[in-house]
Amino acid sequence: MLLTDTHTHLYYETDAEKQDLLFERCFENNVNRLFLPNVDVSSIAKIDELVAKYPDNCFAMSGLHPCEVKEGYEELLSEIYSSIASRKIYAIGEIGIDLYWDKTTLPMQQAAFREQIKWAKAAGLPIVIHCREAFDEVFEILEEEKGTDLRGILHCFTGNLEQAQKTIELGFYLGIGGVVTYKKSGLDEVLSHVPLEHLVLETDSPYLAPVPYRGKPNESSYLVHIAQKVADIYHISIEQVAEVTTANSIKIFNV
Repeated sequence: MLLTDTHTHLYYETDAEKQDLLFERCFENNVNRLFLPNVDVSSIAKIDELVAKYPDNCFAMSGLHPCEVKEGYEELLSEIYSSIASRKIYAIGEIGIDLYWDKTTLPMQQAAFREQIKWAKAAGLPIVIHCREAFDEVFEILEEEKGTDLRGILHCFTGNLEQAQKTIELGFYLGIGGVVTYKKSGLDEVLSHVPLEHLVLETDSPYLAPVPYRGKPNESSYLVHIAQKVADIYHISIEQVAEVTTANSIKIFNV
């Protein structure tokens, strides 16, 4: 069995011994493919260190997280863009719009999102979208930019069936994480109407830990609990879930 975590911030753990243990537990649970979304300028080097240490397991993305888009963000974008030429990356992410923390920066977030979509199109890369309380705002831009050259993942999907269908129609996959294990999320009902071929798995560690670890720091090894919940929803084996969702990740990231 081969599980793929399409979205994990394992580089947030800076203690080398603890980080080694995180990876050990990943491999023990067959989580052998880990995609690392960038959030700011400082995380570039941290991601590169993990890629160098685990070249067969870790895959880098590059982008500016919408919560980091504030006055002067253009300089940050320029730094991140300049770094791309000398690195092997597999997606532009995580990018998008977040209106949970600060609605006043919406115009800047929209501009940054559009700019990074252009990077992805020019490089032939997928995008990984952060969308929090901003579905309409994100999809307004995706509709403007839609085409065969725009693809990727809607990270941490927690929406309704209509939103799921809209995402799929635009050629995006749904990133399913720990929320699917929460009793009141309603995601199990939504996914029962969505073919598994449109899903990828993720943890978003250290956030949103699945049951039975809800409320505690998340880690990529816990992906096995997410995969098992998805298997229960589709009434198939966890091995089948791993096979299909990993195949989907290969299609998206081309690795």
